[in-house]
This record gives sequence, C-alpha cells and structure tokens, in this order.
Amino acid sequence: MSLDKDLQSREIITKAVCGKGRKFSHVSHTVTPPFSPTSILGAWIINNQFESIQSGDGVEVVGTYDINIWYSYDRNTKTDVAKETVSYVEIVGLSYLDKKHKPTTAEVSAVATQEPNCVEASISSSGNSVIIRVEREFSVELIAETKVFVIVSPYGPSDFDDKHVDFDDGGDGDFEDLDADLLEDGLD
Repeated sequence: MSLDKDLQSREIITKAVCGKGRKFSHVSHTVTPPFSPTSILGAWIINNQFESIQSGDGVEVVGTYDINIWYSYDRNTKTDVAKETVSYVEIVGLSYLDKKHKPTTAEVSAVATQEPNCVEASISSSGNSVIIRVEREFSVELIAETKVFVIVSPYGPSDFDDKHVDFDDGGDGDFEDLDADLLEDGLD
C-alpha cells in the first residue's frame, strides 16, 4: 500500500508478548501411608499453588500441591486417607522469544492449562507405599514494552474505506508467526 501525502505514521509504546512457551509433563511421586495399603480407593491432587520467574531463555514455575490417597489396609477391613504436600519446579522453554527484548525487563506470567491431575495410583512392589503418576501443563508468557508503528489519517476511518484497503487483524492466531524484524527494540 502506498501512503497518501495526508496519511502519517505514529509510534505507540505498548506492552506486548515477547516470549511464549508451553510444557506438558508426567511426573511420579511416592507416598508412604501410615499403614501398608491393601488397595487404592482413590487419589486426588488439590491445592495447586505456584508462581513463575524468568530463568535464562525460559520460565521456572515453582509450586506445591497436596496429594490425598484414600486406601484400604489390614486386608481391606479398614480405610484411611494419606496426605502429603509435594513441591515442584517446572522449567518451561520458550517456543517464541523476541531476541530484541531483554528478558530481565519482562513481566512473567504462567497459567496451568491443565491442573495437576492423578492419572494412575498403584501400590509399590515393596507393598508399603503408593506410586502416583501426575499429568500437568503450563503455558507461560514474557511481556515487555515495545514500539508499534500505526498509520494515522486526519480524515478518520472513512478515508480507508474510500481506498479499499484491507487490513488483516490476524485472527485469534498465536504470535509465533510474528516477524520479529518488524518490531522495534524494546525501551531501555
């Protein structure tokens, strides 16, 4: 598109996503109840709490959750619930990172796209503990200040209607397709 002499451009300083990542993982935990289990009646993960911090070219998600295991013991004649709080650190690599931004100046956010969930609970071969297999997934973003260049018309939006200019808003797609060369360096 060629710019009309009345059209001008402006620089807007805004915050934008400069890094993104996602990680799905399976982890195992061993819980030793007070009594040797005969069978597992149920296993739940609750109270997931976490925070995120920037770490190299990735994001560290640091958190805790509680494992609750309902089990029978004494040859299936009694039941109890074993509870244990587990700490974890998940390193989430960035599939997209705009190298023009300094990660140390970026804000970090993380979302549990799949809360930690018990997918399997089994009695260990020794018979005195329970092995819990957990799935979890986190999505992270780095957000930093950047400059965006926009076209400004003194005549308002109707000026673009007359010129039949199509603007593609990009839809709801991800930012992985963003051309980093078109972005200006972040503010220092």
